[in-house]
Amino acid sequence: MPVKIRLQRKGRKKAPFYFIVIADARAPRDGRFIEKIGTYNPLTVPATIHLDTERAFSWLNNGAQPTDTVRAILRFKGVLYQKHLARGVKKGAISDEQAAAELARWVEEKENRIASRREESKEEKRKRMAAIDGKPKAKPAPAPVVEEAAAEEVVDNAAEVVDAVEETVAETPAAEVVETVEETVAEAPAAEVVEEAAPAAEEAPAAEETEEKTEE
Repeated sequence: MPVKIRLQRKGRKKAPFYFIVIADARAPRDGRFIEKIGTYNPLTVPATIHLDTERAFSWLNNGAQPTDTVRAILRFKGVLYQKHLARGVKKGAISDEQAAAELARWVEEKENRIASRREESKEEKRKRMAAIDGKPKAKPAPAPVVEEAAAEEVVDNAAEVVDAVEETVAETPAAEVVETVEETVAEAPAAEVVEEAAPAAEEAPAAEETEEKTEE
């Protein structure tokens, strides 16, 4: 029975998500499968891949044929490199320990590159969002508590002054107020009389001349 390692599509419309499965080559793409060995999400940057590398390596050695996309995934996860090292061990070119150490070094370097790529992707997204949103507006600093206390003290003092003035006016006798008004009225006509004295003096000679003419 021909066996293939291929993708089985899941997810909603325009948001694909795939299972990596071992299936009969004659079965439909999204039909029955023998074993599920991983998942693949192409929408993230970089793509998110979860793969059981040991099962993939085992099926690959047993003759399972990967599709083009799955072959790229196996290369990305180091399964094809592991098969290459196993061939070298079988030929006697390297030992099992050397092959294991070389595979571990390759996987570590690959994981570091993936982590670096993820950080770069997050930084690019942050810059893009900052460019779209613009520079955030600075929030106004809250007023110091000391100033609020001083303002309250000024208001209290003003209220005290107003109360003191009202009390003073209320306690002042009505007789004193009347006397003050009478003094003001008494002083005002004196000034007016002084101002009218000069015109009256000027008009007096004219009256005397009229009397003298009458006597003649």
